[in-house]
Amino acid sequence: MPITPDTKDWTWVLERRCPECGFDASTLSELDVAALLRANALEWPAILERKNSRERPEEHIWSALEYAAHVRDVFRIFAHRLELMLTRENPTFPNWDQDETAVTEKYYAQDPAVVASELVAAGEALATAFEAIPDAAWERRGRRGDGAEFTVATMARYLAHDPTHHLWDVSK
Repeated sequence: MPITPDTKDWTWVLERRCPECGFDASTLSELDVAALLRANALEWPAILERKNSRERPEEHIWSALEYAAHVRDVFRIFAHRLELMLTRENPTFPNWDQDETAVTEKYYAQDPAVVASELVAAGEALATAFEAIPDAAWERRGRRGDGAEFTVATMARYLAHDPTHHLWDVSK
């Protein structure tokens, strides 16, 4: 059974605690995001070493492997978005269909050890990029194709929820 696409606008996580995973981006400093991303990335290899990492807990819920591949790609996508925000004036980000990517990239068939390595590397690269942001650049702006607007600071806090939520997803 295919996964039902997630069509929620998750930007509300910038204003209030997520009732599912408990993460509260409104209390997070953008200066703490790099450490959070780095620590999150380091959690995934052990999860992907589980014998059941390829198994979906239910047909309509991603496996730990699929979630990990998604988190790896989130890190990569947001690294690109951050680069756009730091090098262009008010860029509009290319659209990314995460559900289509999961299917076309066959997340379910990827090698868990490779995904773990790539996820850690992508998390480290993104954390390093956030640590290198000059103070004056945190207010630079960018927007998604749907019009949602972010500063570098709000994008950092928004991003922090995604991998945190997915760790919660695989620990239930």
